[in-house]
Amino acid sequence: MKKAILFFLTISCFNVYAQDGPIMIADSLYRLGNYSESINQYAKDGSVTSKLQIARAYNAIGNYDKAIIEYEGLIASDNTSQVAKFELGKLYFKMDSFQKANVVFHALTQEEKDNPEYYYYLGETYREMANDASSLVAYKNAVAIDSTHLRSLFQLGRYFIVKKEKQQALRFIDMGLRFYEADVALLNLKALALFNDYDYKGAAPLFERLLELGEEKPHIYQKLGHSYYQLWEFEKAKNRYRGLLQFPDFTPEAYNGLGYTFYKERQIDSAEVYFKKAIAAKRPDLSQEYTALASLARTRKDLESALSYYRLAYKEDETDHRAYYQICTVADQYYEDPKAKLELYEGFIKKFGDKKTYLSDFVKKRISELKQEIHMAQE
Repeated sequence: MKKAILFFLTISCFNVYAQDGPIMIADSLYRLGNYSESINQYAKDGSVTSKLQIARAYNAIGNYDKAIIEYEGLIASDNTSQVAKFELGKLYFKMDSFQKANVVFHALTQEEKDNPEYYYYLGETYREMANDASSLVAYKNAVAIDSTHLRSLFQLGRYFIVKKEKQQALRFIDMGLRFYEADVALLNLKALALFNDYDYKGAAPLFERLLELGEEKPHIYQKLGHSYYQLWEFEKAKNRYRGLLQFPDFTPEAYNGLGYTFYKERQIDSAEVYFKKAIAAKRPDLSQEYTALASLARTRKDLESALSYYRLAYKEDETDHRAYYQICTVADQYYEDPKAKLELYEGFIKKFGDKKTYLSDFVKKRISELKQEIHMAQE
């Protein structure tokens, strides 16, 4: 009798492990990131759980179309799965199918009215569809359920900042900061709300805190510099504007800020230096475009236009000896007066002779030829 019972238990355990085998293997493959092979293993099982994992695996490898098909098929066969609906809604949102995502999240809020995430994502879909009124209702519902729902508080704060409703914005921002005082997104929003309301004394410490938290962003340096400038704290302002120089795209703004700061200090000469630097940094370099236009004009045998464009190119960058050389060669073809040609070539040697470029040899040879031509004409 004991042998029979033992045999029965052994067979039962074997059957359990045999049935769970594909799922165990598939789960292991999924955890290791081998999503394609995990899909093959899950397909052998065919359970609802496996179908959900197949959808997740397709999502993980970036085959979003197949993931959507799997999610939709799963929901069609089991409409009670909130997990599948939630993940499908987020995938619709990721693929910019905002209307479809909206339908999913709206249905989820009806199924479970106490889940702040459902309301948050519903608000996100309304926001993307430019339905501000409905998005605000959804975000507020999320906050009503969970007063620490930071992403909803952020969206509410941002909305009221854009609308220039400072007090409303600060109400939601401060709710979030009371829960998590180091939230950089909310700190940034609060700093902007105060800065935009000309409260530089309140904004400056918040921008400084953001830098302490590693938020090395150009707009922080720029607005912090301006805040200190308005507060007559000139050394701090200059320090932050110099920090802005680490961002090449904001070089003109940094120099401009330094110029105004020195000017406010009545350091006129220093202010002038930085304003000129701002102009130089802001002015676009069009030398390549002018050179290209000159080449086109030369192809058309329009030497007058070519000469004009080469002069413009050289004016953009007066350290470019090649542009000046092109002026010389085109003028050599265009002008009849050898003295005018000679003057340009000698100008090249005067400006760029110390560069010892191969062009200098050509120029010197041409200068000799022109001098001989002028001498013979005089005789």
